[in-house]
Amino acid sequence: MFFKTLSGRFLLLSFLFVMIAEVVIFVPSVSQFRIDYMQERLELAQLASLALLATPDEMISPELEDELLTNAEVLNIVLRRDATSELILSKPIPKPISQSFDLEKTTFFVGIMDAFKCAFGQPGKIIRVMGRPVKDAGIGIEVVMEEKFAKRAMLDYGRNVLLLSLLISVVTGMLLFLALQLLIARPMKRVISSMITFRNNPEDANNIIKPSAGITELLEAETALSELQSQLIASLRQKERLASLGGAVSKISHDLRNILTTTQILADRIEMSDDPMVQKMAPKLLNSLSRGIDLCERTLTFGKADEPEPEIRDVELKPIVDDVIDNDALRDDDGLVQLISTVAHDMQICADPEQMFRVLTNLIRNARQAIMESGKRGVVTISAEKLAEGCEIIIRDTGPGLPAKAQEFLFQPFQGNARKGGSGLGLAIAGELVKGHGGKLELVETSAEGTVFRIFLP
Repeated sequence: MFFKTLSGRFLLLSFLFVMIAEVVIFVPSVSQFRIDYMQERLELAQLASLALLATPDEMISPELEDELLTNAEVLNIVLRRDATSELILSKPIPKPISQSFDLEKTTFFVGIMDAFKCAFGQPGKIIRVMGRPVKDAGIGIEVVMEEKFAKRAMLDYGRNVLLLSLLISVVTGMLLFLALQLLIARPMKRVISSMITFRNNPEDANNIIKPSAGITELLEAETALSELQSQLIASLRQKERLASLGGAVSKISHDLRNILTTTQILADRIEMSDDPMVQKMAPKLLNSLSRGIDLCERTLTFGKADEPEPEIRDVELKPIVDDVIDNDALRDDDGLVQLISTVAHDMQICADPEQMFRVLTNLIRNARQAIMESGKRGVVTISAEKLAEGCEIIIRDTGPGLPAKAQEFLFQPFQGNARKGGSGLGLAIAGELVKGHGGKLELVETSAEGTVFRIFLP
């Protein structure tokens, strides 16, 4: 289980990587040790030959000769001076010479191959080693020696280097493991702990992580997590408010439907009046009451704030726009707002007329309220144009424009409100209804000169 953790795998990888690096260094170093060992034999053989050459008649006792050769770990010594080779010291060679090595001609890769052959080859070989004497004491020097001495020394050296490499790997791995624990693992565990705590109670703002890591990457991760947690809490609170609103709307719609039904019965009686003004206003009142009752029934049918599927059919747009303008014109605004429609009589759209009435009502009402709050006279214009792929409806006003916050959360309930005390539901409802038609509601432009919204219906 330990090696399934980040720390365990990091420790294992550190050990492996250090060992790989040591192997890369180990093989050439062992090869070089073998070459240095044989070069040292040549130097010792040269010293032994100098001991002989220093005697008056260049003669020494057999015992001293054997001792010199044994100390140099060679069987004989040949010194070449003035283009002649001279056997300086020697003793019986137990078997024929198997291989010769010229240290002056040994390359890097050849030395490595010779080291492998020495380590894993047939034991007990006799080899000849040739080289150049130090201090220019001759043209060349060569010795005959038993390879077992070089092999034993090389293996001892390799064993020591290997043990040292293992020790370095372990120490390095432990240090890296401790560094990983302090610099990465602990901060990551803190992030994980914060995520678990937040998961168990995502509505508690106290569970939001406070970025404090000293490492830039971890600090960025903590900051991103903190922002994500904050956004999630805000989203959960908004959804909770919407859920509560949905329940409240269902309850209100039940009682409001009864009230509107009674009002509709009274309005039917008012329609019988002989007063011309009453006869003119009564149909509009009845239409409004019918829409209110229908909306309440739909809300109760679905039991939630989601909009039902639109009943799309080919309808004329101008009567819907005129109806919206007539209803909105009843509001008392001291004549500050003028509503103008340039929609052609033959303009047809594929839409649910009731839902499109609500879309245009919300957009025109928002435009009217913006102009009235500015205290200046203004104009709201509704135009439409037939396109190859559908229909485009433009709502343009001369109001003061939308504030930055409203633009950022334009179609989100309770966040995209452009005026104080607004809920932001109007644009959210309009956007949802247009989307249900397969269309798109978008803000084209907004500035101090006014605002333009575009509805596209396929």
